[in-house]
Amino acid sequence: MFEISQLRCFIAVAEELHFSRAAERLNMTQPPLSRQVQLLEHSVGVQLLDRSSRVVRLTAAGKAFLPEAVRIIRLAEEAGLMARRVAKGEQGSLAIGFTSASGYALLPEVVRRLRERTPELALTLKELVSTAQVEALDAGQLDLALMRPLALHGELVSLPIAQEGLLLALPANEAGRWPQEPTLACLHQRPFIMYSPHEARPFYQMLTSRFEREGVVPDVVEHIGQVHTMLALVSAGIGAALVSEACARLHFDGVVLRRMKTEPVSTVCTYRRDNDNPILQLFINEILPGFPGAR
Repeated sequence: MFEISQLRCFIAVAEELHFSRAAERLNMTQPPLSRQVQLLEHSVGVQLLDRSSRVVRLTAAGKAFLPEAVRIIRLAEEAGLMARRVAKGEQGSLAIGFTSASGYALLPEVVRRLRERTPELALTLKELVSTAQVEALDAGQLDLALMRPLALHGELVSLPIAQEGLLLALPANEAGRWPQEPTLACLHQRPFIMYSPHEARPFYQMLTSRFEREGVVPDVVEHIGQVHTMLALVSAGIGAALVSEACARLHFDGVVLRRMKTEPVSTVCTYRRDNDNPILQLFINEILPGFPGAR
């Protein structure tokens, strides 16, 4: 098989039609240049240059081979450039998982900052509940997960990226019977739409822990995995619900949202320790520190 250096030598001679000028162009002497062309012809199996006269000419095979040689050199240079750009985080791909709540505000900001830093980035976005994101990380289907905090095994790393308040979602026709500045205590023994312990386990565990700590026992009427379904049930008057602040962007008719007097909830970005994707490393080292919740 011929080498790239042999192609470069052939192209120089083919374009100059003169060995001395081609050697000068390549900053080498004529004997090794001639040797490289001979090796190329031996590898290809045909004569590419006619040296029978004092003027160098391309043979018919050489004329056909020249544009292909130029194309190979261009592809090799482009491949090298792409590899360098990927290594620097200037080009590449990233697969991001996100919860429905993080998709309303956090994800668009993550995407904006990534594209601002790496305009040629190819993104794959997958909406998944937090537990499914962990499974996708383990399977190598995601590079980065925007999710609620979960207990993780040692191969995964979670870093804080955002914090947001909790909102009490109320049926509009019942809002007058609730405090303007609600606390968890006002949910005691009232109809409440709870998160699913399976599909939305982090939020379920977080709320369960807070209710137990404050001695609050809501009347749980449904367990729901997705927040938009939860708000639709609130709109129908099924009960109240607690949602993250980003969900205010959904603007459901028949739903009143009031900020809760309780500690905020966190979103983390999670990834595998052994993931060497340069774009992921760029995100962690350069972009993540710019998010207020990461400080």
